[in-house]
Amino acid sequence: MDLRPRAGSLSPRLRDRIAHALRPGWTRSVLLRRAVAIVLVVVAVVVGLSGARSTRAASVMVAAHELAPGQILTGSDLRATPIPVDLVPDGALLMAAEADGRTVTGPIRAGEIVTDARLLSARLPMQLTGDPSARLVPVRLDDDAVTTVLRTGDVVDVLTAETSVVARDAVVALVAAPTAAGPTRAAGAAPVLLAMTETAAHRVAAIGLDVPLAVVLH
Repeated sequence: MDLRPRAGSLSPRLRDRIAHALRPGWTRSVLLRRAVAIVLVVVAVVVGLSGARSTRAASVMVAAHELAPGQILTGSDLRATPIPVDLVPDGALLMAAEADGRTVTGPIRAGEIVTDARLLSARLPMQLTGDPSARLVPVRLDDDAVTTVLRTGDVVDVLTAETSVVARDAVVALVAAPTAAGPTRAAGAAPVLLAMTETAAHRVAAIGLDVPLAVVLH
């Protein structure tokens, strides 16, 4: 007698047990679906928040056209432009009124964001030198050619015609436009505004009344 089991002769109970072992239970399936759903919700929230942060914008003031050193600003010189919040630089002007009547210290390109560091202010000497007691001193140099090559931020030493050093490590804050000739005056060299320590500023201002001054660039 052949006692070997025939194909398809497994009992229904055995087949059910095997199928149940290979197939996840209903409870496990529900838990798995819920876990996947929670993960998807969390991912969606994170992506949404990241997108919201990247699309937030702030309105800043940019130059409406080329601005020259020494130029006194009016409302028509600036325009508002939205940029991402993360790209707003420190000191950026947010309203045109903040710049009205103030003087530009260096060339500003059209479309460039205008910050407080580009305008004359009581804080500018400290910003340029790092010295809280620093002062600004207007100096009319003896050599016009030197004035034309100076730029805002240049570091110079101030000397007399006898090569006596009267100030070291002064920082150029502004090179104004040359004064035009008029009916009662001749054209003059552009005055240079220098930031330096309080003691040096007083010395340069006093000496500059009597003798011509020169500068040496670092």
